[in-house]
Amino acid sequence: MTLKECRKVCSRNCSCTAYSSLDISYGDQGCLLWYGELIDIRKLPERGIDIFIKMDPSEQKLKFRDDIEFPLLLFSTIERSTKNFLFNQKIGEGGVGPIFKGVLEEGQEIAIKRLSRTSMQGLDEYKNKVIYISKLQHQNPMRLLGCCIQGEEKMLIYEYMPNKSLDLYIFDKTKSKLLDWPKWFDIINGIAHRLSYLHQDSQLRIIHRDHKASNILLDKDIRLWHG
Repeated sequence: MTLKECRKVCSRNCSCTAYSSLDISYGDQGCLLWYGELIDIRKLPERGIDIFIKMDPSEQKLKFRDDIEFPLLLFSTIERSTKNFLFNQKIGEGGVGPIFKGVLEEGQEIAIKRLSRTSMQGLDEYKNKVIYISKLQHQNPMRLLGCCIQGEEKMLIYEYMPNKSLDLYIFDKTKSKLLDWPKWFDIINGIAHRLSYLHQDSQLRIIHRDHKASNILLDKDIRLWHG
């Protein structure tokens, strides 16, 4: 069994906590698995052998600066949550890439913004985006839940807004009836308040020049939250 095959065996078994190449003849063949606590680790006299320890994704964090860190989700976790980025799971298209709906194993719904490889945004731009989001102090329940970086893949994971965007209500004859005057007033007032905060009151001055109905997200109670 190769090391890659060994990894698959361990990842499919909830009791498996670590794996390594058996490596009897330094040939990267064979599989050594650990279950439970790692109490039988030995020091080798000469060449050591790498051991791969399985971690709960909630324990993994990506540090952007000394005071900013976010949970780091595995790419395989995001793949499963979106059914391998199935087309039917796609809920939108942003300026830097598509947005997918996902469901984690514990049942939590998430929205995944997958940065396109052609968006010209590198790792530094990606980190800056996360830092700016984390430092915006405006009251907003649409939280950034975590990040995913693997190879050329860069993703941001948000909590999911079930009622999607405002434009779906404005241009739909049936859904538009759900927006009575009190709701319209809350939405208008909310847009003005958020723009004022971004342009004037925030410590990080941000000029939002792409404010449109498709960027205004609605929660389960059809209340306005900035997208």
